[in-house]
Amino acid sequence: MRKLPRSFYDRDTIVVARELLGKYLVHRSRGVKRIGRIVEVEAYLGPHDLAAHSARGLTDRTKVMFGPPGHAYVYLIYGMYYCMNVVTEREGHASAVLLRAIEPVKNVVGRTCGPGLLCKAMRIDKRLNAHDLLSDNFYIAAPESVRGASPRAVIPSPSAARREARPTGVNEAPPKGEVLVIAKRPRIGVDYARHWARRHLRFYIKGCPFVSRP
Repeated sequence: MRKLPRSFYDRDTIVVARELLGKYLVHRSRGVKRIGRIVEVEAYLGPHDLAAHSARGLTDRTKVMFGPPGHAYVYLIYGMYYCMNVVTEREGHASAVLLRAIEPVKNVVGRTCGPGLLCKAMRIDKRLNAHDLLSDNFYIAAPESVRGASPRAVIPSPSAARREARPTGVNEAPPKGEVLVIAKRPRIGVDYARHWARRHLRFYIKGCPFVSRP
């Protein structure tokens, strides 16, 4: 796996959202390395996007979104669940991509279809808010691509997603070379955002059983 560089995040948010699919979220804590394959995301485009937290302006909570790209924006919902976003585009733009679901790959126990469940299974909490995703203990990495193929078009097969991850084991590495098929739908839980609620800014790997169900 290759850790994603800062330049990956410093691009159009929708492009980043789509290209995060198939990448690996890695979190090493207390001697345990957890890995999950990203299979569902939502794009939040900045203060003009009424569904984005940054639409409320620069606050102590949203200041991470207004910061440089490639950092984690982690916040608490319902007083019990954490959600993780990846900050995108230039500093001050205040856009981000919410990670909605992962496929367990290594040392990931429990359900992972939904942003709160994802964070619980990956041991992500408020202590990782504003964390630089270029660090060695919490980052996103690209799978090895097939020689001569575009890494945007080729990802590991989702066949391993049909099996639950063993509590402390590793799912077998899937074969390389399967084309990524992306579906898009409106985001979940943003009915308050008027016309923005109808925008197709939720992206997921089509047919993946780990995608959340609205």
